[in-house]
Parts: sequence; structure tokens; C-alpha cells
Amino acid sequence: MMAGFGHGTRGYPRSRGRTWSHTGPDRATLGIIGAICAVAGFFALGIVLGPVAIFCGWQSMGRSWSGERNVPALVALVLGAIDTLLAAIALAGAATWGNGLL
Repeated sequence: MMAGFGHGTRGYPRSRGRTWSHTGPDRATLGIIGAICAVAGFFALGIVLGPVAIFCGWQSMGRSWSGERNVPALVALVLGAIDTLLAAIALAGAATWGNGLL
């Protein structure tokens, strides 16, 4: 583009990817989705829903620990981590030698 010849992007604040895309879900919605996935992960598919909850919570927090945090995002992050850890322990326990070989 010819940005140096009087056609700069200063007059067009939404040009060339400078602002957030408004087509996806907002941060509050991601926090609620993550919290629902975290709670549902305790009952079924914890190894899948736990990381989904962690991802949604982290995206809802703005991918940083500083700044304001909404409660559903923090709940999704913490419960998703617990859910993933419990599912990994359950999978490791199911893969031991004593289950069904004798």
C-alpha cells in the first residue's frame, strides 16, 4: 500500500486489523461457556472438556493475569485445571498392569 504518500492509516482506525474482530463471542460469554464446560467435565469427558474450559477461561481473562477478571473466567480456569488433572490421573490409573491382565 502507499502509506507514505499521504494515504496513511491514521484517518482509518479500523484498517489493517488494528481492532478486535466482532464476529466471535465476547469475553463474558467465553467465561460462561468455560464454566459450563468445567462443571460438565466432572461428569463426562473430563479429558476433553477440561482443556476447553481452560482455553475459554484464559481467553476470557484476556490472556493475562493482570487487570480485571470476571468470576466465570476464573472459575472456568481453576475448575478446568482440576478437571484435566483428575482425568489424567484416572487415565493413568486405568493403564496400570493390575487391571484385567490376571
